[in-house]
Order: sequence, then structure tokens, then C-alpha cells
Amino acid sequence: MAHGTHDYQDDPRNAHILIDIDGQLYPRDEAKISVFDSGFVLGDGVWEGLRVHNGRIAFLDLHLARLLAGAKTLDFALGISRDTLIERLYRVLEKNAMRDGVHMRLMVSRGVKATPYQDPRVTITPATIVIIAEHKTPLPETLIRGIRLFTVHVRRGFPDIQDQKINSHSKLNCILACIQATKAGADEALMLDPQGFVATCNSTHFFIVRSGEVWTSSGDYCLGGITRSNIISLCEEHAIPCRQRNFSLTDVYGADEAFVTGTFAGVAPVGSVDGRILGDGQRGPVVARLQELYLRALEHECAPGPHVCLRDNRPKG
Repeated sequence: MAHGTHDYQDDPRNAHILIDIDGQLYPRDEAKISVFDSGFVLGDGVWEGLRVHNGRIAFLDLHLARLLAGAKTLDFALGISRDTLIERLYRVLEKNAMRDGVHMRLMVSRGVKATPYQDPRVTITPATIVIIAEHKTPLPETLIRGIRLFTVHVRRGFPDIQDQKINSHSKLNCILACIQATKAGADEALMLDPQGFVATCNSTHFFIVRSGEVWTSSGDYCLGGITRSNIISLCEEHAIPCRQRNFSLTDVYGADEAFVTGTFAGVAPVGSVDGRILGDGQRGPVVARLQELYLRALEHECAPGPHVCLRDNRPKG
């Protein structure tokens, strides 16, 4: 059976969570949006996945910057201030008594339409904002056992077709990639760019290690990954050679190690790609080192403190 980096252990507490819809809290079974909502009708909206550690939302500034940039590109406003949005996020955590082992989904659509049609001018309400927080942690084996990737035919396209920099609700290309990888018996999909170079995975970012060097794609055809950028920065800070460049599947098949990054699981090793075993198929020394550095960075980012500063997510005083 395939196991992706988003696999988790079921937690019975999630049956009773409170969900925020436009500033109102609802029990899980009562949380609903309109069938005329732009997100449901057309996938017209943006979203962020957030990780909670020590009661803090990790790298929140970066996530909100990406969300707001996406909404601006799609030409709609959230209708509330940044600080109000942060207050809602932390209120959901407080009302659900959540502090650690929590994954949040912040979803924003253009709003409710007068009729199910794509033209934004038929939208009749402000943006719909939904916040879901769940007790959810990655399976421990995900961080040790190498996942299996399969290269799919679905490509990451040019930005004038659908800009991959927008973390939009319209994820059909990633869904099709995931389906193909699953049918092939893999855990996740590896996606190429229009030139045939390696771009990214369907839901995570991809790295390889060759002769001690960490390689990742140029980034031209993938989402501006926050964990991806943190790993690149950690490599620079700790004298681990890291290159953003074009590389092909031949480079991947001959790699010593590989890994993927994402908000939920952090850094997870890759054991094989298209049936080719990388290294010994298990977590290698460079991946283990980066996992350690990332956890340290997460602890520093989410250091406990008496108050949450809405502006920068750091302790006051």
C-alpha cells in the first residue's frame, strides 16, 4: 500500500473540533458553506497549510504573505485585516484547546455568487474565510522510511497558462498527477517542467543529494515553498552546498539521497524514484542532518513566550 508524506494517525478528538467560518465557530458536523460559493463552484480561491508547535503557528508571516499575494493576483480582498485574521487563527486553537501536534487549513474563496458562473462580477458577498484545525501529526515512519515516487506525464506548466506560484484551490493538475502515481503503486508523484527537467512533487518539494551537494529545481515551475526556502537557507547557514538548478531524471536516478519538504511532515526521505533505489533506500546522512537542523529552526521559531505578537508571531518582551 502506498504511504505519502501526509499520512497521519487518526485522532478521535477531531470528531468534536470547532471550525471557524467567517468569524463564527461551528461544530464539525454543522460547518457548511453555500453551494454557490466561488471555491466550491470553480476552485476560485487560495489557501495555506499551517503547522502549530508549542502553541505557535510556525512561519506565519511567510504563509500570510503568500496567501495575500495569491488573493491580490486573483484580484479579490479578504475583507478583514491581517491582525484580525491572526486573531481568528489563534482563537480556533484556543477554543479547541490545541497546542502541539496540530495542522491547520486556512481557506479563502472569492465569496458567494448570485449564479454558478465564472465571472467574478457575479460574486455578491465578501470573501469566504474558513479555518480548520485538527489534531494531526505525520506518522513517525514517514521521517525514516524512504517514500516511493513515480514520474508522471502531467507537467508543471508555463505561468501564462496557470501560474504555479499561486497556491490556489484549483489543484486539478496535482490531483491528476497524484492519481497516476497512486495507480503506479507509488506514494507521490514527481512532476517535470515543460522542458523535461525535474520541477516538484504533486504536494511537496523535491531535493536530491549528489556527492554531498543538495540540488533542487530552479523553482520556476513550482509554488514558492516555505519549508523549501527554509531548507535552502539552513544549507547556506551550515555550509552545506545547495544549488537551485535544472536537472534531469538521469541526475535523480544516480543520486546518493533524496528528500521532499512540506509544512506537514517537514523533511521526509525518498527511497526510490520510478523503481530505481536511491542509496540504500533509507534515510541518508545529509537528510538526517537537515531534519535535525529543521527541527531546531522550528523550535526557535516557536519558542514559548507569554504573549503572541500579532505582527511578527514572536514573543513580546
